[in-house]
Amino acid sequence: METLLSYAKCFLLGGALCALGQILIDRTALTPARILTIYVTAGVLLGALGLYQPLVDFAGAGATIPLTGFGNTLAKGVREAVAERGWLGVFTGGFTASAAGICAALLFSWIASLVARSKEK
Repeated sequence: METLLSYAKCFLLGGALCALGQILIDRTALTPARILTIYVTAGVLLGALGLYQPLVDFAGAGATIPLTGFGNTLAKGVREAVAERGWLGVFTGGFTASAAGICAALLFSWIASLVARSKEK
């Protein structure tokens, strides 16, 4: 039963973030690229202020997988690197914390490009 509740929390928060993004696309003049930027920036700000971790504790992957979770990872990496290396960590922490995710995205994008062929419109 606890696993089912965990899945429900994950679905609710992740779904709410997706629904908010869809509402922004449908009801505003914002482009998807701007909404993406807003989500990452919001994750960085909430992570830097320590307000995103309760969402991660509540919903797990529902908070860490969306773009706000990427922003939170950047903020967390910077915070940890500054604690270890001083101000130099401001420049290196975000890259170190998110390197695995970025590499995975690049690798899977490359694999998808080999499998799928684009069609001209």
